[in-house]
Amino acid sequence: MTDKPTRRDLMKPVQLLGFAFAAALFAGFVTALSTGGFTEQTSIVGSAWRLAAIVAGIVFIVVLLSLALLLLVVDPREVEKGADRPVLYNDADPDVDGDADDGTDPDPDTRS
Repeated sequence: MTDKPTRRDLMKPVQLLGFAFAAALFAGFVTALSTGGFTEQTSIVGSAWRLAAIVAGIVFIVVLLSLALLLLVVDPREVEKGADRPVLYNDADPDVDGDADDGTDPDPDTRS
């Protein structure tokens, strides 16, 4: 057996659902609080909780889909690999090691 993480280990469906549910609860609570869900007026309370449920459902779906799509980008073989150079440099960059340019132009005919 290998100790490399698999895609299933990375995704952990229970953790994804738990995080999306927590985000939905937070969004629903904030929506209910800001629209008057905890007031004494009965005409406002019903519509506030209805709106809070709709917002919570939308946030649950959006967070769940966003996390799932972001996890599809991750290659399980590269999770444990360290970065020994800056990540955003191209592989063809000759000055990846961070040396300062000495100011000389190797080909003076290519200046603009």
